[in-house]
Amino acid sequence: MIGIFFRKLRSSRRAALTVLTLSALPVVLLLLGRFTHLDLWLADAMFDPVTRNFPWREHWLANRFAHVWLKFALVVVGAVVVVATIADAFRRFSFWSDDFRTRMRLLACSAALVPLVIGALKRFSATHCPWDVERYGGQMPYFRLLDALPDGIVPGHCFPAGHASSALWLVALAVFWLPHRPRMAGMVGGLMLSFGLLLGWLQQMRGAHFLSHTLWSMWIACVIVAILYVAFILPKAAREQV
Repeated sequence: MIGIFFRKLRSSRRAALTVLTLSALPVVLLLLGRFTHLDLWLADAMFDPVTRNFPWREHWLANRFAHVWLKFALVVVGAVVVVATIADAFRRFSFWSDDFRTRMRLLACSAALVPLVIGALKRFSATHCPWDVERYGGQMPYFRLLDALPDGIVPGHCFPAGHASSALWLVALAVFWLPHRPRMAGMVGGLMLSFGLLLGWLQQMRGAHFLSHTLWSMWIACVIVAILYVAFILPKAAREQV
């Protein structure tokens, strides 16, 4: 009985910390975007003022490998997860346990929703990519998130980072270790976030995104996975602790 009480207490604290962190992060990101020049400092470091170009824009690693081949591979993996989960819904696989099935459904939803939501937000975004900004050889003015679109300027549709979303749905892999192995889940989730950050960083080197674009995509992915966890896993976990 005492053991159950302390497990519930730890779970409640982790849940509260998760909610607090996810709630605080957008405030931090807004402050960074509005009151610092971090995006510009990093983009300046990656930009060649002599050639007026981003040297990594056409580099095979950032362009051909990361932006084309790796993205395609990640899309295929996501599609396989979705198709397998749909197939199981019509005819259950005997080698999938109920717990595994639930987590696969969550993973499939993440594979679909993370890129879809981030892509939809881009459609309504006014922000331009660095390579389109005057400071970096483009023709558009630089303005910050929440700034009004200047008169006569077309929307840039470059925020948040879409390319990183091709990997960020993998953050949902962490749920395969939740709620019973939270440290392992944290390691897996952190690794997948780092993977998404790496893909975003390579696109920043090309001039395709600012750092804040990738950080916002990471936050959005975490929120989506957290909501899916509450919908798919948390009710059953709560029943098991009763």
